Parts: sequence; C-alpha cells; structure tokens
Amino acid sequence: MKLKDSFFYTLRENIKDEESKSGNLLVKAGFIKKSSSGIYMLMPLGFKVYKNIEKIIREEMNKTGASELLMPSLIPEEVYVKSGRRDNFGSDMFSLKDRNNRDYVLGPTHEELFVNAASMKIKSYKDMPFNIYQIANKYRDEPRPRYGLIRVREFTMKDAYSFDTSEEGLEKSYQKMYNAYKNIFDRVELDYKIVTADTGVMGGLLSEEFQAITDIGEDTIVLCKHCNFASNIEVCKSITSKVQAQEEVKEKELIATPNIGVIEDLKKAGFPLDKLTKTLIYKIDDNFYACTIPGDREVNELKLRKLKNGKKIELASKEEVEKITGAKVGFAGPINLDIPIILDNDIMLMKNFLTGANKTDYHYINVNINDIKNYEVADIKTVKEEDLCPNCHSKLIFKKGIEVGNTFKLGDKYSKTMNLTYLDKNNQEKYPLMGCYGIGLGRILASVAEQKNDEYGLVWPLEIAPFKVCIVLLNQEGESYANKLYEELNKDGIDTLLDDRDERPGVKFNDMDLIGIPIRITIGKKYNEKVVELKLRDEKESKEIKIDNLKDTINKLIKNKKNV
Repeated sequence: MKLKDSFFYTLRENIKDEESKSGNLLVKAGFIKKSSSGIYMLMPLGFKVYKNIEKIIREEMNKTGASELLMPSLIPEEVYVKSGRRDNFGSDMFSLKDRNNRDYVLGPTHEELFVNAASMKIKSYKDMPFNIYQIANKYRDEPRPRYGLIRVREFTMKDAYSFDTSEEGLEKSYQKMYNAYKNIFDRVELDYKIVTADTGVMGGLLSEEFQAITDIGEDTIVLCKHCNFASNIEVCKSITSKVQAQEEVKEKELIATPNIGVIEDLKKAGFPLDKLTKTLIYKIDDNFYACTIPGDREVNELKLRKLKNGKKIELASKEEVEKITGAKVGFAGPINLDIPIILDNDIMLMKNFLTGANKTDYHYINVNINDIKNYEVADIKTVKEEDLCPNCHSKLIFKKGIEVGNTFKLGDKYSKTMNLTYLDKNNQEKYPLMGCYGIGLGRILASVAEQKNDEYGLVWPLEIAPFKVCIVLLNQEGESYANKLYEELNKDGIDTLLDDRDERPGVKFNDMDLIGIPIRITIGKKYNEKVVELKLRDEKESKEIKIDNLKDTINKLIKNKKNV
C-alpha cells in the first residue's frame, strides 16, 4: 500500500462518543468508523487486521480437522421456537416479516441450523466424530452497545460444533478445540485467562470462557494468587475465611428497632456487622424462597436459580414480601415463615446473630441455628476478594475481563430438541453429543488494541498488524530505492506500507506510531551514505543500519517474532 494515492486517513482529536481506549484509538487511526449505535464499518486498515485474525483462526481450526461451511443470517423464527429458545432470547433477537407475512429473525447464534446440517450425514455411529464451523455475522439487539467493537449489535463470530457418540469422544473433541483456542490467543499475543462460566442460554454440561484481561472488561474474573484457579464471578464457589464462632449460645430476644430496616442503619445503631444477617424473599418461577445470608454479603441469583433448577428469578415485590412476612420490607427473617428457607453456608458458622422478626420495627437478637426450622443450607452468596480459593485455600483476587471466546459441552441438549438421532452398534436409537466453540473476531481486534497501546497510539503484534513494515520516505533522493525496497519486501511476503505522501516528517512519524506498524524504516538524510533508520514500534530508540544489511535484519526480526 502506497499512501500517496490510497484511501488513508487519521484523526487528530479524541473521539467524544467512544468511551474505551480501544474504540477511541481504532477510530482515530482509521481502522473503524461507527455507522450507528453498536454497528461499525471496518475501514481498510481495520479490515486487514480482521483478515489476519481470521487467517489465524482458520489455520488453527483446519489443523483440528474441522470443516468450514457458511450458514444464512436470515432464519425462520420457527427454528428457535422449535428448540425452545425463542422466548429466552426475547427482544435480543432482530425480528422481521417477509412479503408473505412469515416471521424471520437475524441469527443471534446457529446451534439449531448446525444440527440440521449434521442430520445430512448422521445416520449411524460410524458417521461420527466430526466438527463443522463457520466464520459469519451474528445479530443481537443489545440494549446498551458500548466500548467500540466489544459490545455491538452486529458482529463476526467463528462458531464450531462437534458431534460424538460418547462422553469420551466429546471430551476428546473438546480438548482439540480447547488447545486450538489457546494457540489462537497465543498467536495474537493476548493476555488472557481461561475461566469456568455459566452455560447461560446455551445450556449443556460445561462452559469455559477465554477472557482478555483489561480494565474495561464487563466480566469480573476470580483468580487465585497461588494456583491456576480461575472462574467467572457468577459461578465461583464462595469459601470465606470465617470460622465457627466460639461463644456460649444465648436465648433469642425480640427487640424494638423502629425504622431500622437495612444493614447500614443497623450498623449505625451499634449492632456489630459480624452479627448481622439479611433475609431476602425471592420468586423463582412460581415459588417463593426466603434466603438468609451474612449482612455484609450479596445473594448470587445465578447460584440460587440453579440450586432450584429455575428458569426465571426475581426479588419478590413489596406487596408480596409484606403478605409473606406480615411486616414491612426490611424486617424479614428466617424464623416462623411458611415458605422454604435457604441459609447460606456462612450462617452455620455464626452464633447469637441478628435477624428480622417478620414484625414491623422488630428484630431478634441472639438467634442461633436451632431457632430456625425446616431450612436448607447452600452456597448462595457472591464471592468476594480475599475469600478462599476452592482449590488451595489461598486468597482470591479479582480482575476485569472481556470474553473473547467460549467453549461448551452441550451434551444432547440440541440433538434431543431437534430430534437428531443415530443407530448405535446395537441398532438402538441414540442422540449425538455436541460441543460448541465460539470466538468473536471483533472482540479479539478490540481486546488486542485495548491491551497493546501507548501514549502515541496502537502497538500491533507482528502476526496481526495491518502491515509488518512501513517505509517512511523523507529524502526524495531515495525515492527509487524506497519503491524498490517496497516491491521486494512485498514480493517476499512481508506486507509493507510506503508512506510517500508530501507531508512533514512529524506528521508521517505520528501517523505510523498511531496505526502501530511493528517495524519502521526511515529513508532520511543519511540515505546518500547508504544508511537508513530502523525503529521498532514498541521501543523508544531507533538505530542506524546499512542498506546492504537491511533486508537480512528485517527477515531476522520477523522470523524470530521479536516483540514488534
């Protein structure tokens, strides 16, 4: 690419409506342009990075033996109704009608269609295993698009699906994809963690997320300081450092607490935090539950819903709470309630604690476990930093992450729903076991930009940079050599850019720093001495190099994949 006669631009000012560093830099550097809320154009430089990421993904997928295909984006709505997922997606789906008033959606995900495709091959156990994948656009009507390419309405995903006849086969297929994903994220030089996660609307037996660690990440990642434990906060088991209270059990006592119905007010009234509990009334599907946790903790609604195998969870309304407890909101407790009671694990370690009395303006103090009847004990609280690691009991820490990939063991969830069967060795009908594996290409692009930048602009890793080398022509006497070097490097497969614009040196250098090309060659004032300047984007200092040694030096840098 020669810039003088090419579509190339950069912006000098920060972008007002881009709240993330990556979004701001990618727009300023001319990689992307917002079309509308949550929808972006990939401009020429951005498209080159995208294609490089796509190339890496395709190479690693093909190494596993997976076969690529392409699914439609316009899908009859009945496909998702049949699988039972139309209601789960709700308004996240883009819906439309054709001229015959038939209902269609823009595909948010393609499990159902992949099952339909697999049915063309699967008849017998001999027809498996296999893996099929696509790289295609998805559409989700995000209520709050943000952070540039990270939370959008139209995005490109690589999604793959494996089909096996046994748990052992599924595990083997899963590990192939798991290792391919590690190769992909290593090659794009992401700082990432692999965490256990919720299966969500995908369902199935297991979900693991590949999370790029960044300050703007929407997910909270729980990590151990001393072992390799990693989990999404939504599903992380909570093991506190709290120990069994060593004190004499007292008799519970009803006390007046007028207008003191929340934890903060109880603390201000002089009640010690380590003696406070709170009871929240939840409605899971059509059933109510009283959930009691320590006063300094929060209920983890996902854990609670999964504990009760529920589909929908919500806090009971003010009117429902008052009807169940006979008291105003803020005075609920686990004693003498007519609904099921769930105590968090940590309640079992407490003695002589405080609870609501199910009576307006009253609490019980010196409550103990034997004062509560017909309860269930479970881990229903959200993990906190400094809780104990479930593996080694060291302290946990939190980081923010962007989900760039995920892997699922779906089992027979979709093969059953879509009635995909095969005949086993005994001529018995069985359902194939599926795995699902997704990667967001735009999120990879944005996450790398989020992690790899400095005060001057983007700092692309060599393998996905839009160009590996940029030649900056400052001395017009070297124009012939610049063009020759440009042609030779590109002929050798080294994607090279030539800045031959009639611009000041400062403008050229600033632009090359902003767009983040790994290797910069400057043909300047010493060209007549057959000397040029070489600078690596992630290093401050440049060095002079003889023209005769230049190509060998560039080849060595690229071959060694130095941090450029």
